[in-house]
Amino acid sequence: MRWGILATGGIAAAFTADLVDLPDAEVVAVASRRQDSADAFAERFGIPRAYGDWEALAEDGDIDVVYVATPHSAHRAAAGLCLEAGRNVLCEKAFTLNAREAGELVTLAKAHGSFLMEAMWMYCNPLIRRLKALVDDGAIGEVRHVQADFGLAGPFPPAHRLRDPAQGGGALLDLGVYPVSFAHLLLGEPSDVTARSVLSAEGVDLQTGALLSWDSGALASVHCSIVGGTATAASITGSAGRIDVPHGFFFPDRFVLHRDGRDPEEFTADPADGPRNSLRHEAAEVMRALRAGETESPLVPLEGTLAVMRTLDAIRNRVGVRYPGEETAGEAPELTPA
Repeated sequence: MRWGILATGGIAAAFTADLVDLPDAEVVAVASRRQDSADAFAERFGIPRAYGDWEALAEDGDIDVVYVATPHSAHRAAAGLCLEAGRNVLCEKAFTLNAREAGELVTLAKAHGSFLMEAMWMYCNPLIRRLKALVDDGAIGEVRHVQADFGLAGPFPPAHRLRDPAQGGGALLDLGVYPVSFAHLLLGEPSDVTARSVLSAEGVDLQTGALLSWDSGALASVHCSIVGGTATAASITGSAGRIDVPHGFFFPDRFVLHRDGRDPEEFTADPADGPRNSLRHEAAEVMRALRAGETESPLVPLEGTLAVMRTLDAIRNRVGVRYPGEETAGEAPELTPA
């Protein structure tokens, strides 16, 4: 399976390094807005073709799928360019700036019959899939509450991409997408959202806390921050037990199942699955789907991606974060004000 890499930053390098370790994957091209960056990346990973513009990569018919690794403010443009050229696309998260842009990409993919998937590697992680199966099988009864957090200590200077509104900066889209996606994996799209943020002078969120609620009575408490390192822990409380993920919930090495009247059970990552921070599981899922002739992955379905984007929009609407060119924070439904 022949891959093209669009962008040359840190996440692109991490993904490419994991692709190199997959025996059925080949990286054949890379593109950057600067030829020297593309050349350096190609030399580093032994990639045969390096392009100094995105269009050349999009038009390269020798590519089976393109991995879009730009800042999320450029996802709509980069992924859209590839989809319009008939390429299959794996696009980093947050998928886009808002739900409107996400919907446009999904429409493009369907119009061209192309594969499209958000690079939500957490959903493809074997241990997360095991956790999800246990919850679906009723191991802890009906889910009542989900908690998850992701925070980095920083400090990040005002010029950093995490604080730049033009690059979709702030804690929510970069980090908060994980806790929100974790809650969505277990409960689906919430019916109501309340949120509070601390905003920077530039107008992006330095930290955000949100309470998501469902008609079933379930709640989720999610938190993200770029001003304080958190435990990156998660827990799922059900009517008959609890699951705790003590650290690194989006790429865990273990979780503990507590069932009423039973001893705790610990589930650990299988060393055969490779490093727990490996991105290769999402790459393998893309290749599996393409070989099966699928245009989306059942592990990371497009409607789920759109639902997460609607939730992120709703949170931003509550806290007042707007990015350049946005009249409102996407197409979020009108929910009960916080």
